Amino acid sequence: MSRYRALLRTPEFAPLFLTGTAQAAAQTVVGLGLATLVFRATGSPLLSALALFGPSLVQLLGATTLLSAADRLPPRAALFGIALCHALFAAVLAVPALPTWTVFVVLSAQGLVASPGGGVGYGLLREVLPHGEYLLGRSVLNAATGVCQIGGFAVGGVLVALFSPHGTVLAGAALHLTAALLARFGLAERPPRSAGRPSVAETLRTNGRLWAVPAVRRDYLALWVPNGLIVGCESQFVPYDPEHAGLLFACGALGMVVGDAVIGRCVPPGLGGRIRFPLQALLAAPFLAFALGPGLPLALVLVTVSAVGYGASLLHQEHLLTLVPEESSGHALGLHSAGMLGLQGVGAALAGTVAQYASPRAAMVLLAVASLVVTFLLARAEGRRPPRRRKRSSASAGSTEKGAEPGTVNLVPRPPVW
Repeated sequence: MSRYRALLRTPEFAPLFLTGTAQAAAQTVVGLGLATLVFRATGSPLLSALALFGPSLVQLLGATTLLSAADRLPPRAALFGIALCHALFAAVLAVPALPTWTVFVVLSAQGLVASPGGGVGYGLLREVLPHGEYLLGRSVLNAATGVCQIGGFAVGGVLVALFSPHGTVLAGAALHLTAALLARFGLAERPPRSAGRPSVAETLRTNGRLWAVPAVRRDYLALWVPNGLIVGCESQFVPYDPEHAGLLFACGALGMVVGDAVIGRCVPPGLGGRIRFPLQALLAAPFLAFALGPGLPLALVLVTVSAVGYGASLLHQEHLLTLVPEESSGHALGLHSAGMLGLQGVGAALAGTVAQYASPRAAMVLLAVASLVVTFLLARAEGRRPPRRRKRSSASAGSTEKGAEPGTVNLVPRPPVW
């Protein structure tokens, strides 16, 4: 517990923690309200899933255009502006009788604005914490997010039942506004981590350099694809059991809290690399049992156990940070965040499409199998990687920058071959 107390006493961690938790609660409440609203209006599992996870899909576009802003904007101003925009978008979505197509236009704009947010926040987290404490700090943020999701889905379910989906979305707008105020008045003013102006060209260049390194590419795929497919499974909770969807989501959040707490606090440094892929396989395995159509009690247990596997993401992120320079950590983590959320939107779209023509249960099982296959292939590729050398031979001098460690990213400006 002493490590947690020291973490909370770290300057700026507490306001960053509160800002993130308020945002998580707001997104949960707004997402549940919108998913319920769209499902009642259309009866479509696909549109319901996209209402919950659609903004994440748009973040793929933001990752290719806006992500250089993560290291080139003042963190406090960026977090305040993004949260304020979320509050305005949610207020618009709370307007009664809004056409369904308008809902998705607003959600698309929201996803685009949000795309640099993960990089700004996680880059700032790495700045404010002492060296070596990122994993613990991120696990605390993730656990808090899980707690907020539990509370958000529970409160959102009550709000939907007692009032209306529109009122639920409006409550989420108020939470977004709270997050904006926490960022504005709780965080200290800091300069950007990198010089220069944000641009699409710089975003594309840095993305290309990150993606060109095989070890980095494997980390990104592991962070994006298996998790995104399982979020697709979770996107079917509303059509699978409309009356108890909030409870299923809450149990998933509870499992995530447990997994993140155990990984952040209890896993020795040398063990993380060996367990990250087996732990990720735990995400998918319980969803195979949905082929049998489990009742609510068993479904709650399966969802809780599955979500413990989300703790593997912390281990993949820790490995990623050993491969990228500090001045571009915001961009690297932002690409992880945007890609992760984008693949969640893809997973939700895939699951909704399968459920539209088969059933929510069939969609869960199919995407769980796909997640297991991808996890196995990535683990196999990781096991076959060549050993890292301490010194480069002269024959390989043209493949990396002078002084760069093989398997790491060097973002020193290069000749104009890019």
